[in-house]
Amino acid sequence: MAKIPYTKAFLSYPDQITLLKSRGLNFADEGKALHLLENIGYYRLSGYWYPLLADKQNHIFKPTAEFEAAFNLYKFDRELRKLVITELEKIEVAVRSKMVHVLSMAYDPFWIEDTTLFNNPVKYNTIITKVNEEFSRSDEEFIASFRAKYSNPLPPAFMTLGISSFGTLSLLYSNLKPGLEKREIAGYFGLPDTVFSSWLHSIVYIRNVCAHHARLWNRLMSIQPLFPRNPRKTWLHDTRIDNKRTYYLLSMVIYLLNTVNPKHTFKRKLENLFLKYPNVDKGAMGFPAHWEAEPLWQ
Repeated sequence: MAKIPYTKAFLSYPDQITLLKSRGLNFADEGKALHLLENIGYYRLSGYWYPLLADKQNHIFKPTAEFEAAFNLYKFDRELRKLVITELEKIEVAVRSKMVHVLSMAYDPFWIEDTTLFNNPVKYNTIITKVNEEFSRSDEEFIASFRAKYSNPLPPAFMTLGISSFGTLSLLYSNLKPGLEKREIAGYFGLPDTVFSSWLHSIVYIRNVCAHHARLWNRLMSIQPLFPRNPRKTWLHDTRIDNKRTYYLLSMVIYLLNTVNPKHTFKRKLENLFLKYPNVDKGAMGFPAHWEAEPLWQ
């Protein structure tokens, strides 16, 4: 299909409401809707009224579609993102700690600079450049103290990975050569190293989605984590689950939390969130009809 120039006019807030009403969207309180459009934005909210469309090509709403229903979806998604990113932080901290300990014990605290431990030299150069950039711009007190006292180009791993992004950490793990240490790190979390690497990549992606306030609840993930064939801990019994949907991501979080924080309350918080927003379509999130029977979710 040939591309065309974007020619749509930018509309004022009242004109946005007029446009939505002309397409069939109902408003219980136009004053409140105007305030929300002003403070959240038409484009961000549009992802939440998309499920209310009867004709998605021409943007015509179902007869019963209400602006307030779309805003409820927005609120649910906002709370879901906050809940997920809080739990991902715990997982990230645990992965950092395990990588630092296993590889520092096997080699030395400066293993990040040992090129023989990594698979792809080109990827390694890209990663180490990023590590150096993160080190150079860090204003952490312990980093400033290290720069002032020591001549090493980088601090030991327990410091370096403390200031590195989780994306950098994921790339480091992915580029490690196969071996005992790589398997030990993944094994601690109950996964083969290939699956663990794909899960780390997915967590980085989801973390970015949450951090940038993007839609999560019914998102179709562009990164697809692998399905573990022989997990060492309780996992999903249904292997037909779509690994591009939010349900799979939430199942991953539960699986990892069962190691990182065995007494976690993530499942209960999710259940409370669903009770708070009973009109949310779990099917749109990839939840199968039998999800509550899965041992992982019990």
